[in-house]
Amino acid sequence: MVVAARMIRVATTHTKRSIDVAERRARLGVRHRLADAMHIDDVVKITDGLVALHSTDPVTVYLSAAARMKHPSFEPLASALYEDRTLVRHHAMRRTLWVFSPEVARLAHASTTTGLLKQQRKVLRELLAASGIVDDPDEWVIQARADTLAALRRLGPTTARRLGKEVPALGVKLQMAVGKPYAAEIAAHTRVLLLLGFEGQIVRTKPTGTWINSEYNWTATDTWIEGGLVGADPAEAAVALTRRWLRAFGPATTADLQWWTGWAGGPTKAALAGAGATEVDLDGSVGWVDADDDTRVAAPKPWVALLPGLDPTTMGWKQRDWYLPNEHVPSLFDRNGNAGPTVWADGMVVGGWVQRPSGEIAIRLLTDVGAEQRAEIDRKADVLRSLLGATRFRSRFPAPLQAELLS
Repeated sequence: MVVAARMIRVATTHTKRSIDVAERRARLGVRHRLADAMHIDDVVKITDGLVALHSTDPVTVYLSAAARMKHPSFEPLASALYEDRTLVRHHAMRRTLWVFSPEVARLAHASTTTGLLKQQRKVLRELLAASGIVDDPDEWVIQARADTLAALRRLGPTTARRLGKEVPALGVKLQMAVGKPYAAEIAAHTRVLLLLGFEGQIVRTKPTGTWINSEYNWTATDTWIEGGLVGADPAEAAVALTRRWLRAFGPATTADLQWWTGWAGGPTKAALAGAGATEVDLDGSVGWVDADDDTRVAAPKPWVALLPGLDPTTMGWKQRDWYLPNEHVPSLFDRNGNAGPTVWADGMVVGGWVQRPSGEIAIRLLTDVGAEQRAEIDRKADVLRSLLGATRFRSRFPAPLQAELLS
């Protein structure tokens, strides 16, 4: 009891380290490899350093990686995804599609994706029942899953269209929002493949078109990645994922972690406690860093970056006022909270950009950055234009600023 009391006294008299906005921005530039001195060409290390890359828009993955490379190129990422298989696409946090290294994908699957399965199964059963096409929705799902997995093991990476021919059940038409003005009809393969993906049984492989296409071939996970994705303990995985996130995004608040993961409040607090997170002061608010990661980080040399829509840095925190001026949010985010392409300088969002049909990278700065940094922004825009070459793309979730730059 004496020892316990002494430990409590030490804990309560410990002075919390204070981390101000300037240091948070310094950490962002260093940890997220946006400062030029931190650029590397290892796309797996880049991805792991951010925990994962957003992949809802396929362009994001490539441009997020390229923005952090010494020698920007799309080939290393394609090789990692489809040849070396050291990166993999998978649904996880906030029901979003991400690119992870397999090790981190297993953590994300156990701690977040599995929590989404109950709802996914319910939706499919309800669609089957509402469509009135089967007598026993549960039995239909079991058989459709088994037949789809058998076809993928037999065929290897396969398109959804071909699977629909190989597994007749996948061609069944499901009625959505029956009786509503927005009623629609979809093929069953859409929901079955989504469910199998959430279960970790199948994964997306190469796109069916170019690298900016979001339709993919599918295959059985354990034939694509050694050891598959399932099997990790959910609680342990949540702690391990939290530690990785804190290393990349700390200091951050409990609300930031809860938003990023999509967890409820209880599991978020439990994961922070299990991770042994260190409490710090963020200008009067409680923040967290990974255990023993409260050493001061020096500011890197001035830097700028052009990041794509939904970049993991822009979308990494719920509370963003320390790197994103509130007055810029309506111009740079859509109504659903999706970030468009952004321009950064020294850890702060200073504007946005868009690729015009001509290939030009058009930029609008919302904050004065001075002549030297403006020149560096223009130089990086030229690098990006050269990298994209003849490829033309539209952001999947454009913000108002992009629309204005295109008009």
